Order: sequence, then structure tokens, then C-alpha cells
Amino acid sequence: MTLGIVGEGALADRVREAVATDAAVAEGPATEVAAADPDAVVAVGESALLALVRAGVDAPVLPVDAGPGYGGIAADAATDGADPGPAIDALVAGEFETEPRAVLGVSVGGERAGRALADAMLVTTEPARISEYAVRSRNERVGRFRADGVVVSTPTGSHGYGRSAGGPLLEPASGVVGVVPVAPFAVNVDHWVVSTDRPVELTVERDEGAVSLLLDDEAVREVPPHTPVAVREDGRLDLVRVAESPPFFER
Repeated sequence: MTLGIVGEGALADRVREAVATDAAVAEGPATEVAAADPDAVVAVGESALLALVRAGVDAPVLPVDAGPGYGGIAADAATDGADPGPAIDALVAGEFETEPRAVLGVSVGGERAGRALADAMLVTTEPARISEYAVRSRNERVGRFRADGVVVSTPTGSHGYGRSAGGPLLEPASGVVGVVPVAPFAVNVDHWVVSTDRPVELTVERDEGAVSLLLDDEAVREVPPHTPVAVREDGRLDLVRVAESPPFFER
């Protein structure tokens, strides 16, 4: 078996030490590990996991200390946290289950911009600048509002920005995304849960400053007014579940 490991620091070192000596290990940046065609990958930290999604990994991935929503095991190297050894042993032995998580593909004006596991967000780049956004689904306008931004969250990402902005937690494999205004300039602004069987379209209707597209933890590009940003389901990522994996709704 070839096991990929992506991540740095003391916790990543603990993961490497836990790998059985009879397993081959592929290490390095996410792009290099994905290109090595491993049988499974350990992603240490949220950034490592999201980088693997951008790299197009197709092997099952075990997140370690990635945070709520990712289903990963907790193993804090700075404290007396859980030992990653049993989970790594189960992974190498093939004694695990997988849970498919939706990945988003995003295009701007018909040009592909990238993929996201957690969320896609439009946000004004300058502080204290409010823009106007519109959301469409199934060729119908869902809403129009003034806000600092708007976030589209997968079930995986609904624990993150979407929840911070007041959105719901979404069950994996539900086939939906949450669309939530970020710091809206109004009270009682709606939030929406819409299906991913067709693209969700976002547009900047009016801007008071530059608006950027963020995919997961990466700023991708600026988005000019009236340019459609299409968000659609674009495949799945198989996350590894072992005995130590927490329930999805646990925080």
C-alpha cells in the first residue's frame, strides 16, 4: 500500500511515526502526493485537506485535526490529544469506510475558476464597503440584497463561514447547498437552501469596491459587476471514517 501524507509540523511528524514500516509513503505538497497515485491519503490540518481537493486527489482522505464538518480524527500534538496510531493502522490495513462529500466547481463568466470542498464566497475586498448581490437558481431569482458578501456552503462547509453568517448545518449527501448573505445591510434577510442538481448563479449587481471570489481558503480572482458566477456540484471527495471519527453534527 502507498499512503500519502500532506501537512507539516509536529502533528504531521506523529502521523509519519505511526505508519507501519511495511507501507510505502508519499510525502510533499498536495500536487505531488496526488500525482503519486496513493491508495489513501492523510491530510494533517484543514489547509492540507483543501489543497488536496484543488490538486484533484481521487484517493480516500483521512483528515486529522481539520476542524468541525470534515469528520476527521482529533490529535493535538501540542497537548495530550488522541494518538493517531490506531486510525493510521486501520487506514493502512484497509479497515475503514468512506463517506462521499460533494465538491463544488465554480466558473466566472463561463471560464472555470476552480473547485471547493467547503464553500465559494463573493466578498468585498475593502473593509466597510457594501455591495449588492443577486442569487438565481433554476433560472429564477432567489434573492437580491446589499451585504459585505455572500457564501455558498456545501454540507461539509456548513460548519464554517455559512454557520458563522447564520446559516444552517446541512447533512452530507443531501444534494443541497446553503446560500447566506455575509453581514447584510438589513434586518431579517433570508437564507436559502437550494438544490445542486442545477447551477446556483451569483452576480454582483452593484459594487462600492472590488469584489473577490474565494474558494475555500484561497482568493482566486476579482469578479466585476454583472458577471455570472456559476456554482455547481463537481464530483465527490471520499473522506475516510474509522472508529475514532466523530459524528458529523458534533462540534
